[in-house]
Amino acid sequence: MNADRAAHTVIDSPIGPLTLVSVDGVLSGIYMVEHRHQPDPATFGERDTADFDEAITQLTEYFDGRRTEFTVPLAARGTPFQQRVWDALRTIPYGETWTYGQLADSLGTPTAIRAVAAANGRNPISIIVPCHRVIGSNGSLTGYAGGLDRKRFLLEREAERAGLRLSR
Repeated sequence: MNADRAAHTVIDSPIGPLTLVSVDGVLSGIYMVEHRHQPDPATFGERDTADFDEAITQLTEYFDGRRTEFTVPLAARGTPFQQRVWDALRTIPYGETWTYGQLADSLGTPTAIRAVAAANGRNPISIIVPCHRVIGSNGSLTGYAGGLDRKRFLLEREAERAGLRLSR
Protein backbone atom coordinates (compact mmCIF):
# COMPACT_ATOMS: atom_id res chain seq x y z
CA MET A 1 0.00 0.00 0.00
CA ASN A 2 1.31 3.47 -0.86
CA ALA A 3 2.04 5.79 2.05
CA ASP A 4 -0.58 8.47 2.59
CA ARG A 5 -3.05 7.14 0.02
CA ALA A 6 -6.13 9.32 0.48
CA ALA A 7 -9.64 8.50 -0.64
CA HIS A 8 -13.09 9.88 0.05
CA THR A 9 -16.77 9.19 -0.36
CA VAL A 10 -19.93 11.19 0.26
CA ILE A 11 -22.94 9.77 2.10
CA ASP A 12 -26.38 11.13 2.90
CA SER A 13 -27.34 11.71 6.51
CA PRO A 14 -30.12 13.45 8.47
CA ILE A 15 -27.79 16.49 8.78
CA GLY A 16 -26.97 16.62 5.09
CA PRO A 17 -24.20 15.12 2.99
CA LEU A 18 -21.11 13.93 4.89
CA THR A 19 -17.74 13.60 3.21
CA LEU A 20 -15.74 10.74 4.70
CA VAL A 21 -11.98 10.80 4.13
CA SER A 22 -9.49 8.00 4.69
CA VAL A 23 -5.72 7.89 4.66
CA ASP A 24 -4.18 4.51 3.99
CA GLY A 25 -7.57 2.90 4.51
CA VAL A 26 -8.22 4.42 7.96
CA LEU A 27 -10.91 7.05 8.59
CA SER A 28 -9.26 10.45 9.01
CA GLY A 29 -12.08 12.91 8.43
CA ILE A 30 -15.82 13.50 8.38
CA TYR A 31 -16.89 16.85 7.01
CA MET A 32 -20.29 18.47 6.64
CA VAL A 33 -21.40 20.96 4.00
CA GLU A 34 -19.95 24.40 4.88
CA HIS A 35 -17.73 22.79 7.53
CA ARG A 36 -15.40 25.31 9.16
CA HIS A 37 -11.73 24.31 9.33
CA GLN A 38 -12.14 21.79 6.53
CA PRO A 39 -8.95 21.02 4.64
CA ASP A 40 -8.72 21.67 0.93
CA PRO A 41 -10.94 19.03 -0.74
CA ALA A 42 -8.09 18.46 -3.22
CA THR A 43 -6.35 16.59 -0.36
CA PHE A 44 -9.24 14.10 -0.05
CA GLY A 45 -7.93 11.86 -2.82
CA GLU A 46 -9.95 9.87 -5.32
CA ARG A 47 -13.62 9.20 -4.74
CA ASP A 48 -13.79 5.54 -3.77
CA THR A 49 -16.07 3.65 -1.40
CA ALA A 50 -13.67 0.77 -0.68
CA ASP A 51 -12.33 2.08 2.65
CA PHE A 52 -15.60 3.12 4.21
CA ASP A 53 -17.91 0.14 4.77
CA GLU A 54 -17.49 0.00 8.55
CA ALA A 55 -17.68 3.77 9.02
CA ILE A 56 -20.84 3.97 6.90
CA THR A 57 -22.43 1.09 8.79
CA GLN A 58 -21.64 2.64 12.18
CA LEU A 59 -22.81 6.13 11.16
CA THR A 60 -26.05 4.66 9.80
CA GLU A 61 -26.59 2.79 13.06
CA TYR A 62 -25.87 5.99 15.02
CA PHE A 63 -28.37 8.04 13.03
CA ASP A 64 -30.94 5.23 13.33
CA GLY A 65 -30.50 5.27 17.13
CA ARG A 66 -28.96 1.80 17.27
CA ARG A 67 -25.37 2.84 18.11
CA THR A 68 -24.10 4.95 21.00
CA GLU A 69 -20.35 4.25 20.65
CA PHE A 70 -18.09 3.96 17.63
CA THR A 71 -15.38 1.35 17.18
CA VAL A 72 -14.21 2.15 13.67
CA PRO A 73 -10.40 2.74 13.57
CA LEU A 74 -9.44 6.42 13.33
CA ALA A 75 -6.41 8.34 12.12
CA ALA A 76 -7.01 11.99 12.94
CA ARG A 77 -4.03 14.19 12.21
CA GLY A 78 -3.23 16.93 14.67
CA THR A 79 -0.81 18.17 17.28
CA PRO A 80 -0.20 16.09 20.41
CA PHE A 81 -2.42 18.51 22.39
CA GLN A 82 -5.22 18.26 19.81
CA GLN A 83 -4.94 14.46 19.95
CA ARG A 84 -5.36 14.56 23.75
CA VAL A 85 -8.45 16.76 23.43
CA TRP A 86 -9.96 14.52 20.73
CA ASP A 87 -9.28 11.43 22.86
CA ALA A 88 -11.02 13.11 25.81
CA LEU A 89 -14.03 13.95 23.64
CA ARG A 90 -14.56 10.24 23.07
CA THR A 91 -15.08 9.78 26.83
CA ILE A 92 -18.14 12.06 26.97
CA PRO A 93 -21.09 9.69 27.35
CA TYR A 94 -23.71 9.45 24.64
CA GLY A 95 -26.61 11.79 25.31
CA GLU A 96 -24.63 13.96 27.73
CA THR A 97 -22.77 17.24 27.43
CA TRP A 98 -19.70 18.71 29.05
CA THR A 99 -18.61 22.31 29.20
CA TYR A 100 -15.29 23.43 27.79
CA GLY A 101 -14.18 23.84 31.41
CA GLN A 102 -15.06 20.22 32.22
CA LEU A 103 -13.17 19.09 29.14
CA ALA A 104 -10.12 21.14 30.17
CA ASP A 105 -10.36 19.74 33.72
CA SER A 106 -10.50 16.18 32.37
CA LEU A 107 -7.16 16.82 30.68
CA GLY A 108 -5.58 18.20 33.84
CA THR A 109 -5.37 21.65 32.21
CA PRO A 110 -8.15 23.65 33.90
CA THR A 111 -6.78 27.01 32.76
CA ALA A 112 -6.48 25.98 29.11
CA ILE A 113 -10.16 26.41 28.25
CA ARG A 114 -9.47 28.49 25.13
CA ALA A 115 -6.84 26.07 23.85
CA VAL A 116 -9.20 23.17 24.50
CA ALA A 117 -12.01 24.99 22.66
CA ALA A 118 -9.71 25.67 19.70
CA ALA A 119 -8.66 22.02 19.52
CA ASN A 120 -12.29 20.95 19.82
CA GLY A 121 -13.15 23.19 16.86
CA ARG A 122 -10.41 21.59 14.76
CA ASN A 123 -11.65 18.04 15.32
CA PRO A 124 -11.52 16.43 11.86
CA ILE A 125 -13.75 13.45 12.64
CA SER A 126 -17.08 15.00 13.54
CA ILE A 127 -19.83 12.89 15.09
CA ILE A 128 -17.59 9.88 15.77
CA VAL A 129 -15.31 12.09 17.87
CA PRO A 130 -18.25 13.88 19.51
CA CYS A 131 -17.18 17.51 19.64
CA HIS A 132 -20.89 18.39 19.41
CA ARG A 133 -21.25 17.28 23.06
CA VAL A 134 -19.28 20.30 24.32
CA ILE A 135 -21.28 23.38 25.32
CA GLY A 136 -20.71 26.76 26.91
CA SER A 137 -20.38 27.17 30.67
CA ASN A 138 -23.89 28.64 30.82
CA GLY A 139 -25.36 25.68 28.93
CA SER A 140 -25.53 27.50 25.61
CA LEU A 141 -24.78 25.81 22.32
CA THR A 142 -21.60 27.51 21.27
CA GLY A 143 -19.59 27.02 18.09
CA TYR A 144 -19.76 23.94 15.96
CA ALA A 145 -17.83 23.46 12.74
CA GLY A 146 -20.99 22.13 11.06
CA GLY A 147 -23.21 24.93 12.38
CA LEU A 148 -25.38 25.26 15.47
CA ASP A 149 -28.47 23.76 13.79
CA ARG A 150 -26.59 20.51 13.23
CA LYS A 151 -25.17 20.57 16.76
CA ARG A 152 -28.66 21.06 18.19
CA PHE A 153 -30.02 18.22 16.05
CA LEU A 154 -27.30 15.79 17.19
CA LEU A 155 -27.64 16.72 20.87
CA GLU A 156 -31.43 16.57 20.86
CA ARG A 157 -31.47 13.23 19.07
CA GLU A 158 -28.90 11.74 21.48
CA ALA A 159 -30.69 13.10 24.54
CA GLU A 160 -34.03 11.76 23.30
CA ARG A 161 -32.63 8.31 22.58
CA ALA A 162 -30.82 8.24 25.92
CA GLY A 163 -34.01 9.28 27.73
CA LEU A 164 -32.54 12.62 28.83
CA ARG A 165 -33.68 16.18 28.33
CA LEU A 166 -31.35 18.68 26.66
CA SER A 167 -31.28 21.82 28.77
CA ARG A 168 -31.13 25.15 26.98
